[in-house]
Amino acid sequence: MGHTDEKHNVVDAKQKAIDDWLPVTASREAKWYYSAFHNLTAMVGAGVLSLPYAMAHMGWGPGITILTLSWVITLYTLWQMVEMHEMVPGTRFDRYHELGQYAFGEKLGLYIVVPQQVVVEVGTCIVYMVTGGKSLKKVHDSLCPDCKDIKTSYWIVIFASVNLVLAQCPNLNSISVVSLGAAAMSLTYSTIAWGATIKKGIEPNVDYSIKSHNTADAVFNFFSALGDIAFSFAGHSVVLEIQATMPTSPELPSKKPMWRGVVFAYIGVAFCYLPVAVIGYYMFGNAVDDNILITLERPVWLISAANLFVVIHVIGGYQIFAMPVFDMLETVLVKKAKLPPCLALRIITRSVYVGLTMIIGISVPFFGSLLGFLGGFAFAPASYFLPCIIWLKLKKPKKFSLSWIINWICIILGVLLMTLSPIGAMRNIILSAKDYKFFS
Repeated sequence: MGHTDEKHNVVDAKQKAIDDWLPVTASREAKWYYSAFHNLTAMVGAGVLSLPYAMAHMGWGPGITILTLSWVITLYTLWQMVEMHEMVPGTRFDRYHELGQYAFGEKLGLYIVVPQQVVVEVGTCIVYMVTGGKSLKKVHDSLCPDCKDIKTSYWIVIFASVNLVLAQCPNLNSISVVSLGAAAMSLTYSTIAWGATIKKGIEPNVDYSIKSHNTADAVFNFFSALGDIAFSFAGHSVVLEIQATMPTSPELPSKKPMWRGVVFAYIGVAFCYLPVAVIGYYMFGNAVDDNILITLERPVWLISAANLFVVIHVIGGYQIFAMPVFDMLETVLVKKAKLPPCLALRIITRSVYVGLTMIIGISVPFFGSLLGFLGGFAFAPASYFLPCIIWLKLKKPKKFSLSWIINWICIILGVLLMTLSPIGAMRNIILSAKDYKFFS
């Protein structure tokens, strides 16, 4: 009997050594405010700058309704995920797919959650590569209009090299300073975006009619704008991983500090999103560009600064979304391929990942339009309705009780979002495909 116990202890010790090494479970010392800025960095992407453009495709009523609804629904589903992190006493679901496996079974849980999570995280990393490179180029071009033109590809390489260094940080807590900087930057450039818009003043003959040539155009653009908004609430795929860094005890479960951080993050999200969307659309109407900083060209130094802040923010965002991917890769290499957990393994794995996202970003610079397409497929389930399905399956609220009704409403709206937004995005991709150049 003692022999099997020893065996178990060896296995447990081995498992613990691996968990202490993996980036998500390595450090459990996070404070509640880490959760606030990690979540804010994950949520507020550079997507906030395209919100006035989404509004121009939706008009006042639907635009504000959908933004507000998205904010409320995703806050609710985020609360569910925070609650479910420790719903089994003594067990923590440190990763989204572990919760999925508990709800749907070992195999099916992986098949349901992992592809979505990978699309969201890897997709976001690639988009951030392109955004970072383009924003660096804008800073250079606006500060030095007479300099030699440098291709966006080179700027993406420069941006990638910064991430290559930062990607070597072992775990989420070790990038908390980067994350704090990124969260501060997202608040700053959002404020610059709406502040400079107010200063510029309302356009003469501003037009609030829906931006389109015909009915089909209006409908498809509306669907595509839905995808843009879904992409603006993409933090759910990293939320359990962020909560995994919190300490926990029966007296003070991890959900308390985590939820406190989430609430602060969501106040920040509202502070970033609503003024940019409403003021940007109010001032420019349907003449607004898909990035409000492009519509604002003056004052040069301020817009350059805003673009630089976007770069800093996107660096932090890249790290937050890459960390769970590193965790998955390193788990597979250490547990399945039985490689020893060591620094060399980590450096090689992460450098290859950063390199690949860079190459895809350079070769497919129109990745943004693909995002509306992917956004619907992956972002909508991960943020809007998968948590509700898991909640219904595990918590089993009574039929027609308030919880049951709310979850079903979220599921129906989420499924609509998932089916409609890729249609609009697909059409945009086809319409502009003739102008696409690989490796531009």
